[in-house]
Amino acid sequence: MEYFSWDMDPVLISIFGISIHWYGVLFATAILSGSQVMKWMFNRENVKLALLDSLFIYCILGIVIGARLVHCLFYAPEYYLSNPLSILAIWEGGLASHGGGLGVILAVYLFQRKYQLSYLWLLDRLAVATALFGFFVRLANFINSEIIGIPTQVSWAVIFEKVDNLPRHPAQLYEALAYLLIFGGLLALYKSTSIKRHAGALFGTFLCLVFSARFAIEFVKVRQASYSSELALTTGQMLSIPFFVGGVVLIGLALKQNKRNKSAN
Repeated sequence: MEYFSWDMDPVLISIFGISIHWYGVLFATAILSGSQVMKWMFNRENVKLALLDSLFIYCILGIVIGARLVHCLFYAPEYYLSNPLSILAIWEGGLASHGGGLGVILAVYLFQRKYQLSYLWLLDRLAVATALFGFFVRLANFINSEIIGIPTQVSWAVIFEKVDNLPRHPAQLYEALAYLLIFGGLLALYKSTSIKRHAGALFGTFLCLVFSARFAIEFVKVRQASYSSELALTTGQMLSIPFFVGGVVLIGLALKQNKRNKSAN
């Protein structure tokens, strides 16, 4: 059986010795697309657009700092604890999506304290934009031939020539498709149902869907952690569990509050 071979140059273009990478372009696209979704929701709900610039600065810093620290501490702790200055070398690669998610949650908390906005209201709307953000980031991972899947014989397997000549699960595309579908689902819920009026419900749904997908896809990924583990679950799966549980709790609290509101009426 012939498999699709992938060997794309991660550099989009080089001008005067300066290289522009596909990853950077797609990461910027992810940010811009997310900002447009947030702008649309802010306009729809008559919220000041001026707040968006500050919000995205907080979010970008939260993503980068959180993703880097979690990668260093959970995926390669021995190396980074022995070489702490290397934690700052973000250009060498190494960002963990779980850390990015945690970083955004903390960044939004700091933002809402300063600007006196509802914390869960912000997280609910950011959840929709973040799902689309994740789609573009996983496409970037595919272009870079990173976060690859385990060897397989399925007909849609991909040979990542930069890695080896084995047909593998295109795990990055699985995640990208999952996040795109989740974005579509959350957007539909936001537009067509009353879920946005129940604080935490959209964000809780996002957490449950995204980290269920992440947990499942981890079974066909090459393990990312540099250290060996006798556990059946990967580091990514272990980190996904608290986020999923948090999502269930948020949905439960939103349903409980909705029931109370109906009883009061």
